[in-house]
Amino acid sequence: MKISPVNDQYERPLQDLRISIIDKCNFRCSYCMPAEIFGEDYAFLPEAELLSFDEIERMVIQFTKLGVKKLRLTGGEPLLRKDVHLLIERLAKIEGIEDIALTTNGVFLVKQAKQLKNAGLMRVNISLDALDTEVFQEMNGRKVKSAVVLKGLEAALEAGLEVKVNMVVKRGVNDQEVVKMASYCKGKKVTLRFIEFMDVGQTNGWDFSQVVTKKELYEKVSVLGELEPVERDYLGEVASKYRYKGTDVLVGFISSVSDTFCGNCTRARVSADGKLYTCLFAESGYDIRGLLRSGVTDQEIGEVISSIWRVRTDKYSEERTEETVKNRKKIEMSYIGG
Repeated sequence: MKISPVNDQYERPLQDLRISIIDKCNFRCSYCMPAEIFGEDYAFLPEAELLSFDEIERMVIQFTKLGVKKLRLTGGEPLLRKDVHLLIERLAKIEGIEDIALTTNGVFLVKQAKQLKNAGLMRVNISLDALDTEVFQEMNGRKVKSAVVLKGLEAALEAGLEVKVNMVVKRGVNDQEVVKMASYCKGKKVTLRFIEFMDVGQTNGWDFSQVVTKKELYEKVSVLGELEPVERDYLGEVASKYRYKGTDVLVGFISSVSDTFCGNCTRARVSADGKLYTCLFAESGYDIRGLLRSGVTDQEIGEVISSIWRVRTDKYSEERTEETVKNRKKIEMSYIGG
């Protein structure tokens, strides 16, 4: 396969692709899909508007020809999509793909982890914002207990999947859980990544006063042991990583508010209905689904994707101001997949 790498206006290559395969979720996390907005009568996408597995495979092949090596399946909750393992099997066979990961709330891993691993999935990122059941339920907007997610985590480890835990921290809501979560993950030898509460979308009620910064989080976690910095594994990695000294256990910080993390961004995102977004904080996307269903050739699809990336100038976290936070109409995290 001939690869024609493509760079954006800041010479950032296209290497990572995040694909939302469904917009539905069984949680109503306040920072992503708040229940007061996404109520019981909320109209999610009908199946016909979702990218089919055939369309996803065809699209990914064109992305790999432009340099994409890493795939991540997201949602909504991606494990709500029927037969996800069959999609992973197909993606794992595509020449050029070196890494396939999935972001999940973990609830369905007990039943699906082994099947996903056998299909070719390598890694899972499990969202878990608290160990305490009441705090966790407040965060997830449902009555799901943290124990359910922990069982999913155990199932993923037993299946041989690499596991990372993502914790979004909101001041006054779950910040008291930081040390407990870090201690639990350290004991399990699982990487925990703290994520600053971000101003993604229009509905999560973001306010800087609720942001617990990387500096604060670092100080809290340091009570468990001295932390030493670890080099990033690849261009575009967003987490600042540290190791508990004398161990192999890592902890990461995604400081998208207190720091900037756009400088080396190599990620493109495709929503469940096939819109291509060049930034997590984008206002609008490009209709790839329309192309896939219009009868154009594979080469033409690749040329369109290339032309979109070449003119990319996104660096929102470096340009964020009070005005952009309030007035920029950013796409919802639940729609774009984070």
